[in-house]
Amino acid sequence: MPQTAAGPRRNFFNLTGRNNKKQLKKMEQDANANPEDAGRQVKFLQALNKDYPALVVRRVEEGRFALSQEAYREYIKALVRTNRMDATDTNLLLAKMQSAAPASAIASSNASALATSGAPLSSALAAAQGLSPNEPMYVSMVDGGFKKNLWRTARVVALGFMVISALTALIEEKGLGGIGVKSKVTTAIGSDKKFADVKGVDEAKDELDEIVQYLRDPDKFTRLGGNLPKGVLLMGPPGTGKTLLARAIAGEAGVPFFYSSGAEFEEMYVGVGARRVRDLFDAAKKKAPCIVFIDEIDAIGGTRHLKEQSALKMTLNQLLVEMDGFDQNKGIIVIGATNFPESLDNALTRPGRFDRSVSLSTVQTLSHMLCRHVTVPLPDIAGRKDILELYTSKIPLGNDVNLDILARATPGMSGAELSNLVNEATLRSSLLNQTVVDMSAFEFAKDKLLMGAERKSAIISPESARLTAYHEGGHALVAINTPGAHPVYKATIMPRGQALGMVSQLPEGDQTSITRKQLLARLDVCMGGRVAEEMIFGKDEVTGGASSDIMQATQLARQM
Repeated sequence: MPQTAAGPRRNFFNLTGRNNKKQLKKMEQDANANPEDAGRQVKFLQALNKDYPALVVRRVEEGRFALSQEAYREYIKALVRTNRMDATDTNLLLAKMQSAAPASAIASSNASALATSGAPLSSALAAAQGLSPNEPMYVSMVDGGFKKNLWRTARVVALGFMVISALTALIEEKGLGGIGVKSKVTTAIGSDKKFADVKGVDEAKDELDEIVQYLRDPDKFTRLGGNLPKGVLLMGPPGTGKTLLARAIAGEAGVPFFYSSGAEFEEMYVGVGARRVRDLFDAAKKKAPCIVFIDEIDAIGGTRHLKEQSALKMTLNQLLVEMDGFDQNKGIIVIGATNFPESLDNALTRPGRFDRSVSLSTVQTLSHMLCRHVTVPLPDIAGRKDILELYTSKIPLGNDVNLDILARATPGMSGAELSNLVNEATLRSSLLNQTVVDMSAFEFAKDKLLMGAERKSAIISPESARLTAYHEGGHALVAINTPGAHPVYKATIMPRGQALGMVSQLPEGDQTSITRKQLLARLDVCMGGRVAEEMIFGKDEVTGGASSDIMQATQLARQM
């Protein structure tokens, strides 16, 4: 029944905070409504004792509710957790336990059992305290409060920040010190290439011959007080032989050759690139005079920006120091190769770092840090013939092979592409069980590289084949009868790639400029296929096969 004589009830939940609000409030209301029910009192005290032991002590000491042995056990646990056990009178506590017996059947039976068995009061107290082997007391640590937890968290965060900062500084300074990433071992290799193996770039070879002479006899260049070149920058499109030139320099001079790619310096860890640059030049110093070749140098020597990663800046800075820092590297020639010289950083291209600077070809507006700038262009017709002679000298050729025609038919091809052309022709002859590589194999390889593989399985209707033949015939007839057009070399309706047919024209040689007459002839040839379709099939039967020809003619007309 509700209590009124003892004064207003204290709502304990208002003192406990907001944790488990609904559950504790419901249990408190239930316990207050049934003060004589020892079971409900024990349940509420157990739930309250998890987080608020001081309130358990206060509620028990008020003496307004039925208390059993389990209730006093929770009371003793609360005293221990609040460090008030030493200040508690044990005899008084035992007296309270005995006086509480009439209020609860559980407490009454427990008191009767104690009196009948004659067990000492100390044993009962020990059991109540949880000190008996059969009734252990479970103790949990209580946090010291919000301020203490906040201070502890702040200390952990500060300590972690200091440790991470120290590790980061160590990594940046020592390049990981061998943690997680092994330093790449840089070894010197010999080169069996000579200038005779490099074709189509005679001017570049002449420019690099001075480097070879220096490596062979450095004293010859320094006896009058001159400074020796420190670096060479090779520039040119892919496949023009920049790496081959570097190997040829080492082979001609008979010095060790260190090779590395710009992409090999960087990894996911900060400082690895700078460390590998140091390791590369340390190994080169032990083998001087020697050549250090860095392919695709723009990967680490690109223009620096404020927002880019510091790792890339560290690698480039280390490269600048190694090439021309406080400690001079004597006898080390650095050769860099790039397809994009305009992307190099200004620190790598600024003048004044070397006494001599030679700019060639398209880099006349640049003054690079590297002493020499050698542009490796695409080979001209004579260079292509020399390259073809070099590669075909290793294979058996048929009597019908004409290298002059092949050189004329491959304008714009690099040395690497010509090597692939010869290899494709050799594979074609081997597939046909031929003993020599004839001209037809070279034609097949050239068409495959330029237009794609033959589509022999394509199903072409007779009407479509007839239309394609007239279309390509129109191109050929206009080219034959138009002044200024290149001579027709071959016409075919064999599907290749996306084309159903093609007409090949063979220029007499490489052209550095083109006349208006030749441009108009190209326009006529482009429209020859469309005109042939109209003449044979009529305007209403013209197909979209001339769409690419019209696009090419439109683009050419706009350029004119």
